[in-house]
Amino acid sequence: MISIFDLKEKMNEVKGKHCSPIDIALVNDQVVRMSYIDGEFHWHKHTDQDELFYILKGKLVIQLKNQQDLTLSEGQIAVIPKGLEHCPKSVEPTYVLLFEPLSLKTRGD
Repeated sequence: MISIFDLKEKMNEVKGKHCSPIDIALVNDQVVRMSYIDGEFHWHKHTDQDELFYILKGKLVIQLKNQQDLTLSEGQIAVIPKGLEHCPKSVEPTYVLLFEPLSLKTRGD
């Protein structure tokens, strides 16, 4: 059976749960997660995996060590390469889709 996922419904599920992502869909060895960010997460890195951020609603700044920060708005995507220390923080309440390996530790290594 093929599943259909309602992202608006999922937004209601994560609303107000700062940086507590939920799994939405599995695709091969990857997972699509949704997170609500209202403020700053923490500095972390993923040693062995890249992480893709897609801004569904809101605006997010991804602070990067020794590089210029990235500012992402609705509809924009950025891939944070493995090993790069980063710290997401929202400019306003933000809903993010994360595309990452299922084995990735969301909180970092």
